[in-house]
Amino acid sequence: MSDNSYSAYYMTQGLHRSLQQCPQQIAATCAGRKLTYVELVESISRLANGFQSIGMAEGDRIAIMSLNSIEYVQTIFATWWGGGVINPVNIRWSATEVAYSLDDSESTILLVDDTFAPMVAELKTKKSIIKTVVYIGDGELPDGMIAFSDLVGSPPISDVMRRGDQLAAIMYTGGTTGFPKGVMLSHGNLFASAIGVVCENLVERGGHFMVASPLFHIAAVGCVLAQSLVAGTFVIVPAFRPDWVAKAIEQEKVTHTLLVPTMIQMLADFSDLDKFDLSSMKAMSYGASPMPAAVLTRAMEKFPKSSFIQAYGMTELSPVISILPAYYHSTEGQAKNKLRSAGRAVATVEVKIVDADGSDLPNGEVGEIAARGPGVMQGYWRREEETAKNMLPGGWFRTGDGAYIDEDGFIYVVDRMKDMIISGGENIFSAEVENALSQHPDIAANAVIGIPSDQWGESVHAVVIAKEGAQIVASEVIAFCKERIAGFKCPRSIEVVATLPLSGAGKILKTELRKPYWDGLDKSVS
Repeated sequence: MSDNSYSAYYMTQGLHRSLQQCPQQIAATCAGRKLTYVELVESISRLANGFQSIGMAEGDRIAIMSLNSIEYVQTIFATWWGGGVINPVNIRWSATEVAYSLDDSESTILLVDDTFAPMVAELKTKKSIIKTVVYIGDGELPDGMIAFSDLVGSPPISDVMRRGDQLAAIMYTGGTTGFPKGVMLSHGNLFASAIGVVCENLVERGGHFMVASPLFHIAAVGCVLAQSLVAGTFVIVPAFRPDWVAKAIEQEKVTHTLLVPTMIQMLADFSDLDKFDLSSMKAMSYGASPMPAAVLTRAMEKFPKSSFIQAYGMTELSPVISILPAYYHSTEGQAKNKLRSAGRAVATVEVKIVDADGSDLPNGEVGEIAARGPGVMQGYWRREEETAKNMLPGGWFRTGDGAYIDEDGFIYVVDRMKDMIISGGENIFSAEVENALSQHPDIAANAVIGIPSDQWGESVHAVVIAKEGAQIVASEVIAFCKERIAGFKCPRSIEVVATLPLSGAGKILKTELRKPYWDGLDKSVS
């Protein structure tokens, strides 16, 4: 009888396979430093022992608050190798939010780099339960911390191979109570999503995948996992900056990446972009927020040799739900009129549209996306009631996204349900208005929200950033929109700002834009 004790998926599986098949392949590179798979796996096995030596027991949560780095990737895999659970901390949070997530998850070890080491003192004043702090920076070792290099100097240990339904990560996302909520993802959840990414060609065997999105975000983690399954190279950029990204593409011959639309816009608008050799780029994936048509057009012009792929998902789905392949971005594919869609469900996911009661809706009718498959989270950490509220019979998860599905199974996301504006009894989806605004020659970026209106209940309000040297005239912008969308959908007011509030993952924080208008009123702004 065969031994099935390791039959379930485990998230270090790709490392073992890549080590066997291409040990001398460059596994990770960052700021000139390079590690082969032999070196990476060796360091991970040593670091895992180091974590155990400072108190990590099986199932313990290990938190990391850092810019992207090789050490970050080592920490993720070493935590799993040694039997722990990763808790990547959002680097845009305040100390109060960080302390909440650490205490809520009961993380016992925290890793910090030079950028975030100064926050540790403040965290301690907030009664964080962290017992041990590990310093992964390049400067002098701060008092009371342990050096990352000492832990990597530990003897190597065998992989404990936590797997299947065993918890792999707690990834915190926005919560309705004002505090983030922890999404529990198992090894099986993450593996299923990684397989979906591989199947849809977001990574390729031996490819050079650039990690420029923050590693605390599930999309970046998911791509690293997928890349490890195909023996690829992680080209790690500490944080997104157009010049850093362009330099990395040129120097490391980057072939693939995943960026959010705001990052792609900044890259396409980077004045020195043409000075760099970008010819190695084969596929640029995008997701996390709607892609304005004008931005996509500019990006395709700047990267003429690259294909473009849209990925749609969320943390609770580990994260990939659907993919719009490169073909539908091509001239031939665009004739199929699918470019506005978020593609079709990946191989490991089923999708349907439901009404407010959870009943199925027919093709073409707008409702809420529900999804199921092996990537659906185990639940929200310590929030059984909220978990239950978002689940339907049969294992279906309610995403909170409004959409419809066409006769070919393509998903058209119209908006977050909470972002839908109801004005004069009409449902207005902000994404449609934003797409119209993005085509205006003087607007660099925009966000559309609903604000209180005595006459209409809500009215459409646009917050815009003007292109350098441009003057925004509200009446002209509104007239521009009326040429493209119905009049009732057009902004009734325009606000010009220098910057838009962004999350650490590069998403526009509409919650922050809504707060001044809805403070003290009934509409939720969470």
